[in-house]
Amino acid sequence: MLNVFPVPHDGKFHPSGVPAPDALWIDLLNPTSAEIENVEKMHGATLPSLETLSEIETSSRLRNQDGVLYMSTPSAAKHAPRAVTNPPIGFILSSNRLITVRFMPLPAFETVAAKFAGQDAPASSLEVFILLFDEIVDRVADGLEHLATELNCLSVDAFHADDARGRHAARANRLLRIQLRQVGRLGNRFSEVRDGLQGLGRIIAYTEQHTNDWFGDPFSPRLESLARDIHSLLDYEEQLANKVQFVLDALVGLIGIAQNDIFKVLTIVSIVGIPPTLIAGVYGMNFKNMPEYGWAWGYQYGWAVILLSAVIPLIWFKVKGWF
Repeated sequence: MLNVFPVPHDGKFHPSGVPAPDALWIDLLNPTSAEIENVEKMHGATLPSLETLSEIETSSRLRNQDGVLYMSTPSAAKHAPRAVTNPPIGFILSSNRLITVRFMPLPAFETVAAKFAGQDAPASSLEVFILLFDEIVDRVADGLEHLATELNCLSVDAFHADDARGRHAARANRLLRIQLRQVGRLGNRFSEVRDGLQGLGRIIAYTEQHTNDWFGDPFSPRLESLARDIHSLLDYEEQLANKVQFVLDALVGLIGIAQNDIFKVLTIVSIVGIPPTLIAGVYGMNFKNMPEYGWAWGYQYGWAVILLSAVIPLIWFKVKGWF
């Protein structure tokens, strides 16, 4: 899909799907080979493939070729329903044009595209670029707030809420496993957000370094503000990631305690069963010289001894606080 936003004529923009020499912003979403060929032929820029955008070397993600900045970053957006990871985003920025290459729909791009129909439409490629990053950073911040809410709920369930698991071991273990999966999912999501924010921060610093002489000073404060916002979000994400680790360690500890409780029950049962088994074994030997066999109340006596030998260890464990 190809969206082209030309330089305004008579104060109006006329977006189209055909590359134009006066294009201010060209946005390619899952581009076809024909669309890539048309854009490259019209504007002389080599568009990166998905494999190229996915390379992790700094030299591959940030480079300046004849005054044109080729930049890419991992996406910090939420996954598509069945996607394992998000595809990266590519930016090709020059003094007169911005080309973006992406392989998934992103609401931030749609929001900026809608600005072209209003009174405050951008008038330069760098302004479009800054508007895109403003929207991306705002949405990442909103996503972090949502993740922080989920993490706080998990923390409350783990530490502060009344224990609704009761004394049923299987139910308790099932609940702990569910919470453990939720914490793991949050930790994975925070890792993706961190990668995206670090990529955004590198791009902003690189852009600020190479665009000072394009339009003068008007855009420098906005780039600096974006850099500060990204830095603050990275600090916040680091704090949340530490909390995820803390909750994860706590849940692992709770699982260990639950397992210890199960082994404690098994230990008590096995120890309580030893004396009755020993006594039953002794009186099951059937020797003729065992005097209890001739007693009138020998059978009741045997049962009493067996029961007493089981109750005494239970009382002792109870006094020691084992259960």
